[in-house]
Amino acid sequence: MRGAVTIAYPMGLPEYDPIRIMIEDADALRGQPTGQDMLSEDTATLWWAGKEFHRDQTVGDRVGRNEKTKIVGKLQKPGAGAPVREPGISEDERKAMMAHFFKKQEEMKKLSENDEDEHMSSAWANPRHLKESLHGTGGVSWRPR
Repeated sequence: MRGAVTIAYPMGLPEYDPIRIMIEDADALRGQPTGQDMLSEDTATLWWAGKEFHRDQTVGDRVGRNEKTKIVGKLQKPGAGAPVREPGISEDERKAMMAHFFKKQEEMKKLSENDEDEHMSSAWANPRHLKESLHGTGGVSWRPR
């Protein structure tokens, strides 16, 4: 752990950082609020997919031998039960989806309000357009001048 922290923070961590305190002296955190979240390696339980791993099992026994499988396990205090499920989407994704649906809803409101017959004078709304284009009489005027 010390090597990973040194690689991530080459300039070093400040004196008050909980990670630094934890690496140097784990018992120093016991009285602090951060120390209350620490789990003992002897009693912590590992959970994955809503199921508890027993200490005599390996991850391969529970998950299988597929090397492409990614699992995210969580540690819990003994007797605490299964950890809370994480949401399927992040808060930023949810906000983006809500903005998209709101924009789409506003567009639909505008379209429903503009439900008049103004499009009937357009060339694409002419019911005889196909026949006129096939006969080649689309731009011919039949009225004498």
